[in-house]
Amino acid sequence: MAFIASVSQFLGKTFALWVLVFAGLAYISPDSFKFFAPYISPLLGIIMFGIGLTLKASDFSEVFRRPMAVAIGTLGQFTIMPILAWLLCLVFNLPPDIAVGVILVGCCPGGTASNVMTYLARGDVPLSVTVSSLSTILAPIVTPALIYLFAHSWINVNPVAMFWSIIQIVILPIILGLIVKAIFKSKIDAAVTALPAISVIAIIMIVSAVVAVSQKKIAEIGLLVFAVVVLHNGLGLLLGFFLGKITGMDVAKCKALSLEIGMQNSGLGVALATAHFNPIAAVPSAIFSVWHNISGPIAAAIYRRMQDKGSADQNDPT
Repeated sequence: MAFIASVSQFLGKTFALWVLVFAGLAYISPDSFKFFAPYISPLLGIIMFGIGLTLKASDFSEVFRRPMAVAIGTLGQFTIMPILAWLLCLVFNLPPDIAVGVILVGCCPGGTASNVMTYLARGDVPLSVTVSSLSTILAPIVTPALIYLFAHSWINVNPVAMFWSIIQIVILPIILGLIVKAIFKSKIDAAVTALPAISVIAIIMIVSAVVAVSQKKIAEIGLLVFAVVVLHNGLGLLLGFFLGKITGMDVAKCKALSLEIGMQNSGLGVALATAHFNPIAAVPSAIFSVWHNISGPIAAAIYRRMQDKGSADQNDPT
C-alpha cells in the first residue's frame, strides 16, 4: 500500500506533464485514443465517486462558521467565470460550437485541484474546500441555468437534460462514495491513497479522447482556443483575488478565492459538452484541464511569498 501511495503521489505531482504527453500522442495518432470517447461520463463519475470517499462533514462547517465568506466565494464562482467566458466569446467572435464550450467550462463548479493549490499557496484551505463542495452540490441547478442564460443565443441548450446529466455523473457518484465510506469507515482509508492516481489516469483518458475526436478542428483553431482559455483562467485568478480584497478579506482568503474561482471542474465541462453538444465544444474544457494545472502551481508559488498579515496561517489541508 505504501508503494501505491508513493506512485499516486508521484502521478499527482507530475499530472500536467502526463496530460500534455498523452494529449500530444492523441493529436499525432487520434485513432489510437478514440476508443475512450464513449467512456468520458463514466470516467468522470469514477472521479466524483473518489471525491465522495474523501468528503467529511467538516468540509461544510465553514458554511455555518463563516457564511459570508463562503457566500462571496460561491457567488464569485458562478458569476466571474461565466461572465468572463461570455465576454471573451464576443471579443474573439468565436464559432458557436467553440463559444458554447468556453461558456460551459466557465459555468462549471470549482475543481478539487484548487484545494491543493490553496494549500501550497498557504491560503485558507477550509474556505477553499467548502466553496468547492458547495458549488459542486449547487451545480445541477446553477450550471445548466447559467449555460442557458449565456449560450442560448449561439446554440440550442436543454437545461433540463443537462440537470439530469450532472445528477448522474456528479451528484449520484458522490453520494455513493459517501455511503461506501459510511459503511466501511476506516477500512476505506487505505484505498483513498490510490485515488490521486485513479483520478490522474481518468483525466488523461478524458483529455486524450477529446483531442483524438476533435483533432482536425484543433488543427484549425487550436491556437485561438488556447489563447481564450489562458485569458479566461488568468483573469479568473486575478479577479478572484480582487474579489476577496474589495470585500475586506485577509490575504489567505484572497488566495483561496483566486484559486477557487480561476480553476474549474473542467472534466465536467468535457462530459457535458460531449453529451449535449458537438464534440468540438469539449475542446475548451480539455485545454482548460491542461492549462489550469500549469497556471495553478505558478499562481500558488507566487502567492506563497505573500505575507498573511493579520490572519492565521491557513495551511492545514484537513
